[in-house]
Amino acid sequence: MVKWLLVINMHTDEKFGKILVVDDDEDVLQAARLFLKQHVELVYTEKDPAKIPTLIKNLSYDVILLDMNFTRDVTSGQEGFLWLNKIFEIDPSAVVILITAFGDVDLAVRAIKEGAADFILKPWQNEKLLATLSAALKLRRSRLEVASLKSRQRQLIADMDQPFHDFIGVSPAMQTVFDTIQKVSGTDVNVLILGENGTGKELVARALHRNSNRSEEVFIGVDMGAISETLFESELFGHIKGAFTDAKNNRIGRFELASGGTLFLDEIANLPLSLQAKILRVLETRQVIPLGANTPRSIDIRLICATNMLIHDMVAKNEFRQDLLYRVNTVEIHLPPLRERQEDIPLLADFFLNIYCHKYKKTVKKVGAAAQKKLTAYHWPGNVRELQHAIERAVILSESQVLQPEDFFFSFSPPTKENNESSLEFDSYHLEAVEKTVICKVLDMYKGNISKAAQELGLTRTSLYRRMEKYGI
Repeated sequence: MVKWLLVINMHTDEKFGKILVVDDDEDVLQAARLFLKQHVELVYTEKDPAKIPTLIKNLSYDVILLDMNFTRDVTSGQEGFLWLNKIFEIDPSAVVILITAFGDVDLAVRAIKEGAADFILKPWQNEKLLATLSAALKLRRSRLEVASLKSRQRQLIADMDQPFHDFIGVSPAMQTVFDTIQKVSGTDVNVLILGENGTGKELVARALHRNSNRSEEVFIGVDMGAISETLFESELFGHIKGAFTDAKNNRIGRFELASGGTLFLDEIANLPLSLQAKILRVLETRQVIPLGANTPRSIDIRLICATNMLIHDMVAKNEFRQDLLYRVNTVEIHLPPLRERQEDIPLLADFFLNIYCHKYKKTVKKVGAAAQKKLTAYHWPGNVRELQHAIERAVILSESQVLQPEDFFFSFSPPTKENNESSLEFDSYHLEAVEKTVICKVLDMYKGNISKAAQELGLTRTSLYRRMEKYGI
């Protein structure tokens, strides 16, 4: 008979886990019970493997220690593999450690291939057993977290009753956008989304991803306007340890992170020409080479890009590569500004109103008729994002159940027929003046705080600095 030595010198401050030990040797069970009860919340031992299904259906065990040989078969380990498979049929996320006194390398390899977390020999060393259990418990927690995340993702997708969820709009312009999304979502074509700041370009990108064949894979978004030239290749393509002074560890770039899913490059038109060439090379070869590496790595992405700039005019001025534009705009989606879809403003206002009443625990309010008229008449240079912020401020500051015109503060007064004979003329000749005016007013409102002003305007700090330099602010 094997003698079991208990080394009682491994006390830990915190007990962890629920452990099931299944073995037909009572001495083994007694040894395991005496040692493990010092370190874990619960130890349950069982001689009869036929009771395994009932045990794991009644209680979720973090780790199962399973003997490989029972009375029917003492050396081959076949019974252990039989019960291992039954355990996984009941609980696919179970963590099982196989134990045997007749182990060899081939048996160990087969055990791991069939799903065992580890393999230990009898008689075990207590230190080794405790270390193995600790690693197995971490594995169990990771498996449960992954299962939970996948379940939540499936539930979120199932809860999306509307085909575009975050989108609200009955205007003809938005119906055209919805129709295009439906047509191209199921393909892997590259999409370029065009529209002013605050129109919802990222929402379109996420809708394309959510309705695609890659919906269960990752969606990686990158603000191209916020990446400096010095960090560009490291951020997008990754680097290996030692590639440059601060490269202390290997790093996976955004392209490789997004492989299998969708990569969204926002503000693509802000890229300098030198960096455009590097993006074009990756899109043509579908391979990235991390900084410091010699071997290319293949990527499989669905590419979606967006810009608020007149990218076709930039091509004509040699500010954006024509060959790169051809790569990214197999399909173009034009998002209309909010001023061109006024019939959607009441719907959007009610949508945001419900969100912020719930968020700030306010009694349900409504937008009064006079306030609705003011919202509809406003020009909305910040588009939907500006409307969202306006509703949020009104919900927070108003003490009335009905929001009134005075509850809404606008940084810029809407154009009237007297001072604007045609909207086309206004858009063509005064849009930059409008943008400068809005930026100045918001900066003044936040006393020059760049971070708060950028957030209010729906811009990154880098983008705001760029506009301030452009307008000499």
